[in-house]
Amino acid sequence: MTVSVEKLTSVYLKIKAKRSEIKAEFDEQDNRLKEQQALIKQALLDHCKEHNVESVKTAAGTFYRTVKTKYWTNDWESMHAFIIENKVPEFLTKSLNQSNVKQYLEENPDVIPPGLNTSSEYEIGVRKSK
Repeated sequence: MTVSVEKLTSVYLKIKAKRSEIKAEFDEQDNRLKEQQALIKQALLDHCKEHNVESVKTAAGTFYRTVKTKYWTNDWESMHAFIIENKVPEFLTKSLNQSNVKQYLEENPDVIPPGLNTSSEYEIGVRKSK
């Protein structure tokens, strides 16, 4: 027994719609919980600040505050020059910008950067009929 491609497409779209519905419900509930957690986190941070403590042990558990520092630049040209001049390539993450690499390869089909690996695979896209 074979199933028609029309039936497979129809079932695929129904599953896709149900997954979207379930995800939307989850996201809504999850966002409400995240908001509640954020309020509680702020109250606990305020407690640490007011009492000049780094951690508090309670019967329910221990909470503590830490310092999280983020670094970024608004001047990539100067940062790039600094990285090269000071020989600190570890400032950068090891990933390639997929769109830029694709564009470069399309514009320079005879040039392959050393160490570049590629893989391609077919994917299926399914859209509802209009």
